Amino acid sequence: MAAAIASASLPNTTLSSNFLSFGALTHQSSGGFCKRFLFESTPGRRRRDSIGLVVASATSSSGRGGSERFYLNFTGFPFPLGPFLERRTTRTEAVKGCIWLFEQEQALGFSSVSTNIRMTVIKLKSGGLWIHAPIAPTKECIQLLKELDAPVEYIVLPTFAYEHKIFVGPFSRKFPKAKIWVAPRQWSWPINLPLEFFGIFRAKALGDEDDSTPWADEIEQKVLSSPEVGIGPYVEVAFYHKRSRTLLVTDAVIFVPRQPPDCISKESLLASAKNGLAVKLLSKGKQVVEEPVVDNKFNRQKGWERMVLQILFLGPSNLLEPNASFAQMSQKLIVSPIVKTLVFSKVPEKVRDWVDSIAADWRFKRIIPAHFAAPINAGRSDFLAAFAFLDELLGERFVTKPSLSLLFASIMGRAASYFPPDDMKTLSSLDEFLVSVGAVKKTVSGRKK
Repeated sequence: MAAAIASASLPNTTLSSNFLSFGALTHQSSGGFCKRFLFESTPGRRRRDSIGLVVASATSSSGRGGSERFYLNFTGFPFPLGPFLERRTTRTEAVKGCIWLFEQEQALGFSSVSTNIRMTVIKLKSGGLWIHAPIAPTKECIQLLKELDAPVEYIVLPTFAYEHKIFVGPFSRKFPKAKIWVAPRQWSWPINLPLEFFGIFRAKALGDEDDSTPWADEIEQKVLSSPEVGIGPYVEVAFYHKRSRTLLVTDAVIFVPRQPPDCISKESLLASAKNGLAVKLLSKGKQVVEEPVVDNKFNRQKGWERMVLQILFLGPSNLLEPNASFAQMSQKLIVSPIVKTLVFSKVPEKVRDWVDSIAADWRFKRIIPAHFAAPINAGRSDFLAAFAFLDELLGERFVTKPSLSLLFASIMGRAASYFPPDDMKTLSSLDEFLVSVGAVKKTVSGRKK
C-alpha cells in the first residue's frame, strides 16, 4: 500500500502510499541497521478454483500448509515488516496464458495495519518468465511459480523502496540463472549500503526508454527519477507490455477495492476491527465502546476500511465510523494522498513529464500496480485524471491541442484528486512541519531540459 514509497522525503521514515499506520511514522527504506533472516520450508497442498485463482490450503501453521508458508522476517528500521513467520501466497491469471499476479500480505511492524504486496509475472515470447517486484520466496510461492512450467529469465526491481528490495536477493537465489535488473539510483538510509548487502549481485541498472534490454521488443520502460526532496530521490520504473496493452507501476497509482484482497488474513482484519487506542484517538470525540469482535463479514469489512484509511492518511479523522471516507477513496484510480503530498507535489514538473510520456506513447487498457486491486481496467484518460492535481501545482497546461479525452481527464481528475479535508489534516500538518524544519523541500525543479 500498501501503494508508493515516500521515504525519499523523510529522514527516519518510510511513508508508503500503501503501507502506514497512524502514530507510527516508520522508516522502512532501503537498508537501515537490519539483518536478514530468511528461511523457507516445504510445499504443501493447493486448490485451484474456476477462475484460475490458486490459494494454499488452509491447514494450521503447525501442519504442512504452515510450513510451506514459513518465512522468518524481522527486517526494517526501526519497525520490521510483518507477517514475521508465515506468508500466504495467492495467484491469479490476469491475462490468459500471459500475465499472472502473485500476492502476499504485508504488515507494518506489530500493528494491525496490512495491505497486499504484489509480484507480476509475464511470459515472454521466448517461453521464459519476466518477474516484476519479487515477493517473499516461500515454498508455496515458488511452487505456484513452477506450476507455470517455464524458466525464470529476468528478475526486475522497479523501485528503490525497501519493501520490494528486501525480497530480490532471496528470490534470485531460487533462480540462479535469472538475470537481475534494478531501478537506477538505488540508495538506503541511515547508511547508504550497496546492493550486495541485500543479497543482490551482478545487477544491471534499468535505463529510461532503453531499447537494448533483452525484452525491449515486448516490454518498454520509462524511468521516473526525481531530484532529492529530502534525504534521497524517489525512483520508480513504469513498464508497458505491448502485446497485452498492460501498464505496470509500483506505487504511482492505486485502486482501493471495496473488499479486502484474498491474501490478507481474517486475523488481521478482525484485529483492525477492534476498538483500540487508534480508534479512541480518531473517533471525532464520540464514545468508543470496547467489546469483543465477532468473526463475521461486517467486522472483516470494518477492519479493512480502517486499514485503508490509516494506510492512505496516517491519521484519518474518524476510525470509529470509517464508511464515508472509505467510500470516497475506493473504487477509483488515484495517486495515494501520501505520495501526492510528500513526493509528487515536490517535483511536479518531473512527474508531469513522466506521466505525459506514458500517456502519449503507450496505449494501455489495464494497469497493474504493486498494491491494492489489480488488474485495473483503465486507460490513458484515467491515468491522466489521477494526476490532474499536477496542473494546479504547475499553474499551466501541458497540451497545445485540447481533445475530448483530455477534457474528460481534467473533469475526472477533480474527482480522482479529491481527498476528504478532515482526513488530510494530519498529513498536511506533517508536510508543513517537515517543510518548515527543512527536512523536506517545498518544491524541486527536475524537469527535462
